[in-house]
Amino acid sequence: METGQLHLSEEQAEEGSREEILKRFGVALRVARLSAGISQEELALRAKLDRTYVGGAERGERNVSLVNICRLAAALEIRPDELLRLLDRD
Repeated sequence: METGQLHLSEEQAEEGSREEILKRFGVALRVARLSAGISQEELALRAKLDRTYVGGAERGERNVSLVNICRLAAALEIRPDELLRLLDRD
């Protein structure tokens, strides 16, 4: 893989790990939001999304679309790849 690409193990990439990927994205989103020092409500407002959608994404209950990943990243004032890179953190 090229530098900067998301690294998922073969196991994580399998369909059976969908829930794990969603949970990891949720943790990454929460880490980024808390680092930005904003509430779920403020993030939702900035991203033009509903607060319950942001909460569901952080809990790993939402399969967030690419468009919404870009909106969330913009609201957090980071690039989408920076948000996705947080999935690799343990």
